[in-house]
Amino acid sequence: MTMTSMQRTLTALGHGEPDRVPLFLLLTEHGARELGLSIEAYFSCAEYVIEGQLRLHRKYRTDCLYAFYYASIEVEAWGGSTLFIEDGPPLCAGPIIRSPAQIDSLQAPAITEAAGLGRVLDTIRGLKARVGDTVPIIGVAISPFSLPVMQMGFDHYLDLIHEQPARFEHLMAANIEFTVEWANAQLDAGATVICYFDPVSSTTSIPRELYLTTGMDVARRVLPRIKGPTATHMASGRVMPILGDIADTGTAIVGVSALEDLAELKAVAHGRVTLLGNLNGIEMRRWTPAQAEFAVKQAIAKAGRGGGFLLGENHGEVPYLVPDEVLLAISAAAERWGRYPLDWVEAWQK
Repeated sequence: MTMTSMQRTLTALGHGEPDRVPLFLLLTEHGARELGLSIEAYFSCAEYVIEGQLRLHRKYRTDCLYAFYYASIEVEAWGGSTLFIEDGPPLCAGPIIRSPAQIDSLQAPAITEAAGLGRVLDTIRGLKARVGDTVPIIGVAISPFSLPVMQMGFDHYLDLIHEQPARFEHLMAANIEFTVEWANAQLDAGATVICYFDPVSSTTSIPRELYLTTGMDVARRVLPRIKGPTATHMASGRVMPILGDIADTGTAIVGVSALEDLAELKAVAHGRVTLLGNLNGIEMRRWTPAQAEFAVKQAIAKAGRGGGFLLGENHGEVPYLVPDEVLLAISAAAERWGRYPLDWVEAWQK
């Protein structure tokens, strides 16, 4: 029986085997190319993004719709600005916190007063009106622990964590209120799940011992207040040393790195959390269709058995410069090799 994308995803999340492995290609700027628009123009209008996402969903036969615009749209709500480039993700134009003393009076902005966030909510409402409950709609909220990288810069933020604990806590308190309100606004608009981006918590960025007292503590204060399921994503950072800890926060999905072995990750995650990954989005730009097929086949062989796996790239956003032929090859390979019960795996691995 052929399932809808929602049925397929829910079965995988329940650690069952659906009709095939769900394909979660998280595509953003590619919608601009489909509509023949610049990236800046594309993200200026919710209707453009709605149409772009629907076209990408049909073209690549993905199992989700991605309401994410770009990371700095959250910093815009705090008074920041965005730098648009021609062939890549928009960038945060500069920090809003230029002195630690500014943190003392910092307060979370109102979601309703941020024009960019309003466009995202309109996008979610529009997608929900088009697909109902047949396709998962992914909203995004940057972790309060990772947001300061854009608010004040990574180096100054690390100094704050280690040297000014009181101001660090004040910043976390303000960010937590913003993140919770923003995540719940997206769920109210029709999002199915919130992707909680938290790359600073990855052991690529900080040691596990620090994560336990910072990023994990923040997640435990945030995730129970989000009124829907969450997917914690480290944006290509390593997770193996803290995978069990992340599972303990109550998140349903963990985005995992191409730098780690999927089979080893699946052994730890099985029955606890669903894995999302881990195709290498950077290398993907240079793949041939045959290489794309091999990468898909290998990922499914390592993590597909027993459900609990969503096939996607490892960063949480497919780079704009990845060509159509590669994305179409990924889609075709997922359709060919992702059909359960995956009887081909044993023979292929020998």
